Amino acid sequence: MNDWPEGWTGDRGNRGDRYGRGSAGAQPEGARVMPHVQPRGVPQQSQGYDRSSEPGYDSGYNTGQVYGSPSGGGGGHHGGPPPPPSGPPGPRYAPDWRRRIKVGALVLVVAVLGVSIGTYFWADGKLKREVDLSKVIERPETGDGTNYLIVGSDSREGMSAEEKKKLHTGSADGKRTDSMMILHDGSNGPTLISLPRDSNVTIPSFRGSESGKMFPNTGRQTKLNAAYAEDGPELLVRTVEFNTGLHIDHYVEIGFAGFANIVDAIGGVELDIPKAFKDEKSGADFRAGKQTLNGEQSLAFVRTRYAFANSDLDRTKNQQKFLAALASQTATPGTILNPFKLYPTMGAGLDTLIVDKDMSLWSLGQMFFAMKGVTGGDGTSMNMPISGSVGGNLVWDKAKVKELVNQLNNDEKVTVTAN
Repeated sequence: MNDWPEGWTGDRGNRGDRYGRGSAGAQPEGARVMPHVQPRGVPQQSQGYDRSSEPGYDSGYNTGQVYGSPSGGGGGHHGGPPPPPSGPPGPRYAPDWRRRIKVGALVLVVAVLGVSIGTYFWADGKLKREVDLSKVIERPETGDGTNYLIVGSDSREGMSAEEKKKLHTGSADGKRTDSMMILHDGSNGPTLISLPRDSNVTIPSFRGSESGKMFPNTGRQTKLNAAYAEDGPELLVRTVEFNTGLHIDHYVEIGFAGFANIVDAIGGVELDIPKAFKDEKSGADFRAGKQTLNGEQSLAFVRTRYAFANSDLDRTKNQQKFLAALASQTATPGTILNPFKLYPTMGAGLDTLIVDKDMSLWSLGQMFFAMKGVTGGDGTSMNMPISGSVGGNLVWDKAKVKELVNQLNNDEKVTVTAN
């Protein structure tokens, strides 16, 4: 019986002429020498037998499959890895940059909103809303625009003995008003009006902020800062409104320590001082020309009055000049967009800032930018018009004050001057 396919023979003698170059044989020479070893080459079909018709048969020609394995295993699909997929590779798509940009922008917006909301609640929680303007009685009608009463107090709260000595604040108990200003924010630009603390005013009838007791108007006249010392911010607001006829919408107060800390947090405030001056009581010692003041120097600058001929009137001008410069140099991209400056600056100010119960961060921000606008070309800064003095106190010019208040209430361009 012959096990070879048709056209093949198992007789070694007859196979001799079927192998080699040009022979019709199907097996290579190596297979004749070692018939038990399968050839590692590609199997060839005999002339008389076609296996392509067998189910599942793959000759390996279409895929480039090499039969056999490096380890000597069987050929075909049985000893090696499966053949690679046939056909050309699939299409390669370009990255969707438009979608990536949209996703990136969305992530950035969400992050910015998250930081902004967190900052808002952090800052809002620091505001000390301690002044209740609802306790102020017999208030004038509200005019156009917004009026802020800004007070710098000589509060030494939280200051160590070393800090008091360094800042030349003294060690007096309690607190008094060291400076007072009205900031009007309207459609015709901001107007900053200083109220000299030695202004002669009438203390009106008022309700005690703590006791609730009514105190009648006796016609008593005294310095403006005495109203604050007597019954705090509520009586000060009541006194300013009574003597001017101007409705105060918001109250803002900052102490010595907070003022100095804000200046240090932004890296100092640059000022051009026209004339050198020195004052032992405030610690001021300034040369003429442009210079950058730190917190200690800034506090000395705004508190000095004994070195000037017009005392408190000249001091109020310096206070206006400094506050406008402080606001202008703080509201810059270098501070607002830099968290290492923004948060220390906000923290330094908010820690010692006292405001009325209705003050929002939005209103506080508007006040800040209105203060910056005072030096922006559209703003006006002035002292309350003075007509003379009595007993050492400065007397306001009633006619000019009335005209000024009418212009502010109607949100008109201020034309009144202090002189």
